[in-house]
Amino acid sequence: MTAPNGSATMAPLPKQRLHQLIDELPDDEIQAAQRYLEFLAACQDPLLEALNSAPDDDEPITSEEHRAVQEAERAAAAGDVVPDSHVRAKLGL
Repeated sequence: MTAPNGSATMAPLPKQRLHQLIDELPDDEIQAAQRYLEFLAACQDPLLEALNSAPDDDEPITSEEHRAVQEAERAAAAGDVVPDSHVRAKLGL
């Protein structure tokens, strides 16, 4: 980098530049930046990485499983479902 007077300056280290960028962000963008940085940090999680790179299930669906999925889809379409809030309350979550 070059300073306005033409002399060489040291480029900021990447983390220092990130700090500068955060300081320059408008307040309404801070949460979005935080979520993105947390996402990037989570991508380094070995368990998450293993789950994301695991092969798809290659076992065929049985006729019993297929019927169960169809039944669940019919129940959901008919509105015969239990809200998440009820399930969480029942589980104490």
